[in-house]
Amino acid sequence: MSTISSPGSAATPGAAGSTDPISLSGHEPDAATLARAAERAAGELLAPPAPVRLADVVPAPQEVEPNPAEDWLLPAEAVIVASADPAALAVAEQLAEQLRPATGYPLPVTDAAGPAPVDGIALVLTDDDGLGPEGYRLAVTRTGVTVTAVTAAGLFYGAQTLRQLLPPAIESPVPVAEHWMLPGGSIVDRPRFPYRGAMLDVARHFFAVADVLRVIDHLARYKLNHLHLHLTDDQGWRIVVDSRPRLTAVGGTTEVGDGPGGFYTKADYRRIVEYAAARHITVVPEIDLPGHTNAALVAYPELAPDKVAPPPYTGTEVGFSYVDPADERTYDFIADVLGEVAALTPGPWLHIGGDEAFKVKGEVYTGFVERVQRIVADTGKTVVGWHQLAPAAHADGRVLQWWGTNGEDSAITAEAVRHGARLIVSPGNHAYLDMKYAPDTPVGQDWAGLIDVRRAYDWDPGSHVTGVPEAAVLGVEAPLWTESITSLAEIEFMLFPRLPAIAELGWSPRATHDWAGFRDRLAGHGPRWTTAGITFHLSPEVPWPTEGIGSAQPTRPHLPTQPDPGTVPVPVADQP
Repeated sequence: MSTISSPGSAATPGAAGSTDPISLSGHEPDAATLARAAERAAGELLAPPAPVRLADVVPAPQEVEPNPAEDWLLPAEAVIVASADPAALAVAEQLAEQLRPATGYPLPVTDAAGPAPVDGIALVLTDDDGLGPEGYRLAVTRTGVTVTAVTAAGLFYGAQTLRQLLPPAIESPVPVAEHWMLPGGSIVDRPRFPYRGAMLDVARHFFAVADVLRVIDHLARYKLNHLHLHLTDDQGWRIVVDSRPRLTAVGGTTEVGDGPGGFYTKADYRRIVEYAAARHITVVPEIDLPGHTNAALVAYPELAPDKVAPPPYTGTEVGFSYVDPADERTYDFIADVLGEVAALTPGPWLHIGGDEAFKVKGEVYTGFVERVQRIVADTGKTVVGWHQLAPAAHADGRVLQWWGTNGEDSAITAEAVRHGARLIVSPGNHAYLDMKYAPDTPVGQDWAGLIDVRRAYDWDPGSHVTGVPEAAVLGVEAPLWTESITSLAEIEFMLFPRLPAIAELGWSPRATHDWAGFRDRLAGHGPRWTTAGITFHLSPEVPWPTEGIGSAQPTRPHLPTQPDPGTVPVPVADQP
């Protein structure tokens, strides 16, 4: 595969003396060592400049200092050495696993009390408080690469940056003949917001564990650290609850368009959680209440206001179902469900939905939310909910997720913030990745408007909600609802290239946000996605390179299935 040369990346190849084994070991080298050194020096002299610039990283780093004279060629005999800490070694092993397929190099991993690059890669834990819990320093010199961080999470994010600095062919699953040159210089980087996430709706259409793991990899690539799973809705219940087995035995067998549905066993869910944790991603499970509950009511009709089981629902309307807020059995049910989900979830958050409960109004709604917030607190977790929770009394640590499009709820949301709530910002007209790119996009919706890449990028989470100061913004999240999304390829098509845009808003300093610069950096990722087999939208806004771009459309365009006549509830224009 041809590589993409970036303008302005002219580099001076490393001199042979930079890898002279005499200077590294202090001992007289043997003939074989001298031969390897000569071969390496010749390779560096013949190698082209690094094809990626140090400043081409997405999300944009906080500080970048290029030094083309320090470009470094990854040698076949390179070693990855990490601090003698299990978490640091785990990051080193992951990095080696990511680099081995394309390079064909063995890249052994070892530990050391004081790792140094010595013509390899060093991952070093430090006590430098200036980096923060997720920050890192990356230095590329003619003697190798060093990533320094306070935590393993910081090392992991530094490793993601290192991957991006290698040629796009590094994404190949098979060995490629390539000069694995990295641009010289240094990066100091840390995130703007502590919460940077994406949401996957597995309730409207069910997605297998392998698909969810693939999405986790996509989040990790761009330094996102939370995966919000929308596990329950009218169309399906997707997580086993031992005390309420009919939730999945009955409620898990449907989905939009009369598909087979599905659900996660507890072992499945643990696998997702553990896989995410290994990539420094926290899973945020959502059990949507009191509305969006038709699948639960089919399974347990005693929760319904009229105590009659409704028919299964496989359409796409919202706002018609709700659990009975006046029945004590409802709260016993909620305690059972949230207790089991909390026990499976090591992260601090439980998301209780709270949106579009149009038939539970006023004091009945706020009383319901306040009681459920207390149930969440009893599990030891912190409550998260859509911003419709705002009128309910504050609970310690409460987080509201803003999905508004016109600001009409901003005043009451700001009031909740003044009482101590924090905000995750997910405006439907900027961050909802199920919205179409353009009128002819083959999948997706348009109720919140069309969201091209620039619209996904050109807004500021820190100042988006009127009356809410940036200090109260916990972070940003990009939801992907799946009424019309049926396959992994369609998920990827809607994520890319907008997911990196949201990731940059969450990670990079506000001063670095620049559409023209972002789209140029983003363009270089097209060949990476093509090589990695990632489906993406070939946005006309982005100046993609002329080489290295393959097919970028889902193989099977799919349009939303219409609800069956006679089962359509009252239409509602808005939904999160």
